[in-house]
Amino acid sequence: MRRFVLCVTLAGVACGGGGEQQGGAGGAEAGAAPAAAPLGTGSITGAMSFSGTAPENPTIDMAEEAECREKHADIPRDPQVVVTDGMLADVFVYVKSGLPEGAAFTAPSTPAVLDQDGCLYRPRVLGVMVGQDLEIRNSDPLQHNVKAVPANQRGFNISQPRAGMTTTRSFSAPEVMVPLECNVHGWMNAYVGVLEHPYFATSGEDGSFSITGLPDGTYELEAWHEKFGTQTVSVTVSGGGAATAEFAFSSQ
Repeated sequence: MRRFVLCVTLAGVACGGGGEQQGGAGGAEAGAAPAAAPLGTGSITGAMSFSGTAPENPTIDMAEEAECREKHADIPRDPQVVVTDGMLADVFVYVKSGLPEGAAFTAPSTPAVLDQDGCLYRPRVLGVMVGQDLEIRNSDPLQHNVKAVPANQRGFNISQPRAGMTTTRSFSAPEVMVPLECNVHGWMNAYVGVLEHPYFATSGEDGSFSITGLPDGTYELEAWHEKFGTQTVSVTVSGGGAATAEFAFSSQ
């Protein structure tokens, strides 16, 4: 049985945190919400660390998908756990509670993008707002289908038989997380976090994330990983400044 280790540190500073943008109101990275009117100037930044030996990802037999196999320099693997220099990628982190009552947000006009490239979904983990367009692309010269399997709303199942095809869908209700799968290639999986607000992010290859545009307040922050489950912490943003939240996962 795996054991999870979690820590959080809080730090108030005079201005918002810097570094590579990984999400939040105004974020433009994969898995982050595009620009939406922020409620404040505060931010929560941090990272997802991993200690111990990461589990080995399963290999993928692409012998019958030569066009996809050619896109991989090494033996293809199902990227369930991505650890680089002790940092964990593809962790979806979001404000679960604590936003001002009555706060309402309009879904951005910029779509989030999910690509099918090398017979893998890219990105594997992303977030959208309720009603925001999700643009699904096929970059492979073979057939894919995309099946959304939500628990709390209607799903969809679309086919994209040719490279260059795009399809747009959206979700009508919040849900963390919505699984996506491909019935043609059973190893293809992705996960979409659907929220009514833009305060979410996905950790990058360096494990970092950033959620910006927050008003002062105390928030319940939840981090989700497909193999390691969820962890929550309480984070306080004050003075329009920055707080930090460090999540630490372990293989033990």
